[in-house]
Amino acid sequence: MSTVLEPSRTTFKAPKIRQTGLLIGGDFRSSVSGKTFETINPATEKKIADVAEGDAADIDLAVKAARKALTSGPWGRMDARDRGKLMNRLADLIEENLDEIAALETLDNGKPIRDSRAADIPLVIDCLRYYAGWADKLTGDTIPIRGNYFCYTRREPTGVVGQIIPWNFPALMVAWKWGPALAAGCTIVMKPAEQTPLSCLRLGELALEAGFPEGVINIVPGYGPTAGAALVKHPDVDKIAFTGEHRTAQIIMAEAAQTLKRITFELGGKSPNIVFADADIDAAVAGAEFGLFFNQGQCCCAGSRLFVEQSVHAEFVEKIVDRASQRKVGDPFDPATMQGPQVDQAQFDKIMSYIEKGKAAGAACVTGGNREGSKGYFVQPTVFDNVTDDMQIATDEIFGPVLSVLPFKSFDEVVQRANNTFYGLAAAVWTKDVKKAHRIANSVRAGTVWVNCYDVFDAAAPFGGFKMSGIGRELGEAALANYTELKTVTVALD
Repeated sequence: MSTVLEPSRTTFKAPKIRQTGLLIGGDFRSSVSGKTFETINPATEKKIADVAEGDAADIDLAVKAARKALTSGPWGRMDARDRGKLMNRLADLIEENLDEIAALETLDNGKPIRDSRAADIPLVIDCLRYYAGWADKLTGDTIPIRGNYFCYTRREPTGVVGQIIPWNFPALMVAWKWGPALAAGCTIVMKPAEQTPLSCLRLGELALEAGFPEGVINIVPGYGPTAGAALVKHPDVDKIAFTGEHRTAQIIMAEAAQTLKRITFELGGKSPNIVFADADIDAAVAGAEFGLFFNQGQCCCAGSRLFVEQSVHAEFVEKIVDRASQRKVGDPFDPATMQGPQVDQAQFDKIMSYIEKGKAAGAACVTGGNREGSKGYFVQPTVFDNVTDDMQIATDEIFGPVLSVLPFKSFDEVVQRANNTFYGLAAAVWTKDVKKAHRIANSVRAGTVWVNCYDVFDAAAPFGGFKMSGIGRELGEAALANYTELKTVTVALD
């Protein structure tokens, strides 16, 4: 995700909508209640399709299907290497349908097609292939204990896992959740975000085509207070994995305590992006632009607090304003578009309210600050200068294209200010001094620290947060621990 390549085609069209039902036990079906909800094109504000709305009754059916697949279906008996083959087959099918799925992502979410096609969906494929390779490598240990015993450990699947994903990277969040869970041998009940269910449903259809047994992957679109809450509370769900906002995670954590479910959270951030005067300023400006404005600013790790050393502050602001003001905002299906709409009306309204809060607090809005156009949820790329640490635009996760620039004078000062947040997801530092870079990496309380780069992701590199930015890690070998239980076996030898 460190670079966004140009798509290979010059024109893209909205895709055909293939699935809008719930995927339960290998079949797409209507909800028990018969209810549906609309999914909206954020670029036009028009309805794309009606999607089946799941609730507690549908969640119960999905959990039962997942449990059956785990305990009495072929999945629980399948060789680990064969699980990996199915995952690779799914990755191949996604690759074969890359343009369609990228277009579906752009239609439902609003992100530019250049990003969907060159970043999001290739990363989906890479993640599934990475975890396919792990399926037959989850090994235990032999342990020399006292006495005449043979002691060993084995890794077993956690069981039926509930997975609740957000709307900012709909397909990629599917891969981040499915990859380690399937490699570990778990079965899945997933609730996609109600704003963006279409790519998840299409990936579920491809999973069936790949040969995954019925009930291994179940998808129940719906709303958090109904479908999501029912999934969290269900007594036969062994684990909940949630990506989203920390307040929702607090509710999930309290509810999950009733059944002592395993939980992992990947939550928000207010990530500091620190630029020292000795940095390559042009590279830092480009990195700061990408680190905040990519995906319309709708990234949990967005570098939304840009700390710039005082001596280069004026030069830096002039350059970042120039880049931000030249970003092409518009039709996400135009390959030249760099920024599409926000995901929905609620997110648009939230962002605009924070822009007004920044102006009212006395920050200098040096570019942007308004709606772009009259149709769709488009927000101009916005930069605030001379922001202070106590302003809401510097403390709250806005999740939009709003950058706050905060000048600083010393190393110790910027470390203290960078850590002055209850978040701890990511951070970055720009400097030519390798010692200074490592000192920042060691001092900032964040799960990921980038040095002279931003938003560099790889399926092998763990990602997650300190403090209220999460519990556990996504990606890498670390994520497999989220989906396995460690069992100790001791055998008497006499």
